[in-house]
Amino acid sequence: MPDGTVDVAVVGGGVVGAAVARELAGRQSSDGRALSVALVEARSDVGDGTSKANTAILHTGFDATPGTLESRLVRRGYELLGGYAERAGIPVERTGALLVAWTGEELAALAGLADKAVKNGYRECEIVGADEVYRLVPALGPGALGGLTVPGESIICPWTTTLAFATEALSRGAAVLLNTRVKGVEHDGDGETVLVTNRGPLRARWVVNAAGLGSDRVDRMFGHERFTVTPRRGELLVFDKMARPLANRIVLPVPSSRGKGVLISPTIYGNVMLGPTAEDLRDRADTSTSEEGFAFLVDKGLTLMPALMKEDVTASYAGLRAATEHGDYQVHLDAAQRYLVLGGIRSTGLTSSMALAEHAAGLLAEAGLVTSVREDPPGPPRMPNIGEAFPRPYMCDDLIAGDPAYGTVVCFCERVTAGEIRDALASPLPPADIDGLRRRTRAMMGRCQGFFCGAEIGRRLALTKESR
Repeated sequence: MPDGTVDVAVVGGGVVGAAVARELAGRQSSDGRALSVALVEARSDVGDGTSKANTAILHTGFDATPGTLESRLVRRGYELLGGYAERAGIPVERTGALLVAWTGEELAALAGLADKAVKNGYRECEIVGADEVYRLVPALGPGALGGLTVPGESIICPWTTTLAFATEALSRGAAVLLNTRVKGVEHDGDGETVLVTNRGPLRARWVVNAAGLGSDRVDRMFGHERFTVTPRRGELLVFDKMARPLANRIVLPVPSSRGKGVLISPTIYGNVMLGPTAEDLRDRADTSTSEEGFAFLVDKGLTLMPALMKEDVTASYAGLRAATEHGDYQVHLDAAQRYLVLGGIRSTGLTSSMALAEHAAGLLAEAGLVTSVREDPPGPPRMPNIGEAFPRPYMCDDLIAGDPAYGTVVCFCERVTAGEIRDALASPLPPADIDGLRRRTRAMMGRCQGFFCGAEIGRRLALTKESR
């Protein structure tokens, strides 16, 4: 825990909190002193909650509600994150998307969606007929009546994104406090906030609440009753890489009031994904999958793309989205408390993360946290590539010649080498467990799900933890 008082404590180490910590750690106060920032995360790794289990789409924001804060920040975040990903080596594939109409009502809705896209500042959508739909995605099931193309929709690695933000924040001087759960809030006479945590008190001049599924609970610790988070479970099926030729782009349904619906999407790791479901729960930790959810997805898949359902399912998982009773992000500033909440950040939060951080910095400045961008702060780290469409270490002869560990494959399903595992375990924010190592390397993500390599990878992780 930091000694003394930090300028800003950011509660929540997901993609939004990590982006905010990165942004603020790159700023200095009016007297030229670099801001001291603490990123506070209850789990053992950054990005271990909602941020690790989403549809991993870099959204254009074409279908957002015009005039909302979400619409503006998704549009801005699309540009910011797209540029940052290129600099940091975060894998992105510009696949494009096709929104498919299966009924006359959905077909009639396409014109309104195209108009909404224009209102959101996106002018690349085009309404196409059934022939063009099947030319673009030949494997679609019968019955499609038309579609709307969205050329700018892309797929991105959500794990590398969060890790890049947190790693850059760390290099800029931020403290990354893992396994640190906020249990209460106290205020002293000097205008400072004391976050009561399981690891002791943390004093901060300002607090940013980016706690995701717990953001309403932290908000209530500050005395507010502005929104309630309802965990919305989304279950997904992940198909083997042999299925990838069937889905060369994202296939979207016509959205409803419940969300964007069930989609088919290629993943940055070379698989194909079907989902998500949308089920409101009470348990904010329930990421289990269900027989009912799988049956629903199989039924949808048989209609959307029957050929996909003949392919092997490699994995399944469920994520929880922070839904609220409101139709927009819940961003509220209390200048007197020196407190800002970024709540209700739904599935678009990955795309809008950098824009949310930029917006948060602006709001804090208006409230009295006078800052300016530091001169030459440390820039983005160059992240190891775990995307299937880009060169991996096992493919690079020059890399292997310099270090044979990059030619020693440990996880054969995903072609993960000993060099990559070693580098992840020695990184500035090393994994605390097998899941964290998986998110950094793709180890144990393949067909055998760790049956072959799990023991060896576990041994390497244990040896590294013993030597720390």
